[in-house]
Formats: sequence, structure tokens, C-alpha cells
Amino acid sequence: MRFTMPPEWAPQDWLWIGFPHDGEEWPGFLEAAQEQIAACANAVAESGQPVRLLVRDEANEARARSLCSAAVTLERRTYGDIWLRDTGPLVLSNGAHRTALRCRFNGWGGKYLMQGDQEIGAELARDAGLAVINSDWVLEGGALDCDGTGLVATTEQCLLNPNRNPQLTRAEIEARLARDLGFGRVLWLGDGLINDHTDGHVDNLARFVAPNRLVLPRATGADDPNAAIYADAKARAEAAGIEVAEIPSPGRVERDGRVEPASYVNFAITSHLVVVPTFGTPHDSEGVEAIAEHFPDRATIGLPGDAVLAGGGGFHCASQQMPSLA
Repeated sequence: MRFTMPPEWAPQDWLWIGFPHDGEEWPGFLEAAQEQIAACANAVAESGQPVRLLVRDEANEARARSLCSAAVTLERRTYGDIWLRDTGPLVLSNGAHRTALRCRFNGWGGKYLMQGDQEIGAELARDAGLAVINSDWVLEGGALDCDGTGLVATTEQCLLNPNRNPQLTRAEIEARLARDLGFGRVLWLGDGLINDHTDGHVDNLARFVAPNRLVLPRATGADDPNAAIYADAKARAEAAGIEVAEIPSPGRVERDGRVEPASYVNFAITSHLVVVPTFGTPHDSEGVEAIAEHFPDRATIGLPGDAVLAGGGGFHCASQQMPSLA
């Protein structure tokens, strides 16, 4: 049986999460970002799913231990950014065995190159006992979201960006998605959110919550900066025959006059819990409740994620699951 990527709602053995350590990545927000990541790790671990929280050094480990419950396992590793969705292993399964795919990583188009980010994915995979398959093109996990039927969503802004794979055509990228990850059908959305550091990762715009069912934000307020992006994504998904379930966006979120790519869609699905980032806007409760409707088999909670976002991502970006064989 062919290896492919399970959907995120499939059973998981554990969750890797990265713990912030670099003050230059979170100027003025490092301590708050650490507290928010620790809160996410605690919630998942206390729900009954093992969590492996990566820490950088002795001081970073001590800070994490002061914030985390005893249910969270700390692992000291060399890594730069905490975004394990992109630098961690993409674990594939054929139902009987697991393997890890590692594509090339170039710091999100050469923008953020940090020590350890090239190696951490293979290191985690090998220490988990997985064989590692290396592939010949640039790909980050947050650029993809799948529904378990061979359908994957991505964005043109990211996967067709010349700062990733300028030598590859759309058809060649589709061929690699099929060859390496078992995806037979690609939903191409357009742009990701404004000012997204990743050049429009799909996991901040659109997520599958069931086979052929895609959650997308809808604009809230006349000044929602991503209204046209949401509308375009909805039109493309519906034209492809995909069921679209809309949830509210956080609305316009700014920091120092700059629009932030805030999104409830950057939720992490775990075995017993769905963790949704919130941003202190009037739409937080409605956003969490709208996502909860799609996961009646597990609890859904909202946790503050604004400080994590100050470093460029959310709870989904900072985590990577180990799918179970059971």
C-alpha cells in the first residue's frame, strides 16, 4: 500500500511543539510568546495526548519547565524558528508502516535562515525510529492541508513562488505532490493572508475539517483587509466541487500600524482537543464556536495567540503531529 499523509484529525501518538527562545524573533514579546506556547502544550498534554516540547538550551529549558505541567516532556534540541509544521518531519503512513519525508528547506524563500532548521526534521524523525526519505524540491508543511482522500489544498502564492522552486511548473509541482505525498488532486487557492511571513501558507487561510469539507474565514467588518482573498478562495473551492464552511475572521488586527495575518484557521487538531488561537477581538468566541461545530468528537478551546503571532505564526505552525498506526 502506498505511503500518503493522513489527515490531521486521524489518531496521533504525540505532538511536537517548538518553544520560543530567540528575543530577536519576538522583540518585546518573547516572554508572552513562551507563556502562550506553554499554555497550548499544557492543554494538549492534559487532554491525554503526549507532547514533546522542544527547548533550545539549559536556560530555555528552565523557563519552559517553570511554565509547563509535568505532563509535558521537554526535549533539548538545536533549532532556530519554532515553526515545526515547516521544519519538522512530514510523517507518511501506509497503514502498516510510517516514514518521514524531508523536502529541501530554504528559510521560507531565503527570508529566515537560522541554525538547526535545516536538520531538525530529519533528527526528530530518526530519533522516532522513522526512515527518512529526502526529496529534491522546496516544500514546507504549512503550505499543504489534506483531507485524507488524496485531495490537498495549497496556494499559488507559496508553491508557485519563484523563491521556492523557480525551475518547476505547476504541473511538475502537482507531479511531485503525487509522487512524494500521494496526493492525486490539488486545490489551488490564490493568495494567502496579507503580510503572512510564509508567502501565503494555506494553513492560515483554509483547512479541511472532513473529507471534501473546507473551512474558510469570512470577512468581518468593512475594513477586513483580507475580504477579497477570502472571497477568491471560496469561489475557487466551490468551483472545484468542495463544500465550504465559513467561519468569522478575527477582523482587522494591527500592530504598530501594520496589518497582522491573524487567523482562527491556524488551529491545531490533536487526538482529543482542537486548540484555536485568539487575538482579543470581539469575534474570538464566535470563531472558536464555529470551529467546534466541526469537531463534535473532541473538545475545542481558544487560547491567546497574539504574542505567538508577533513572531510570525500560530499554534498550528508551531506544532507537528506523529500520526498513529492504530
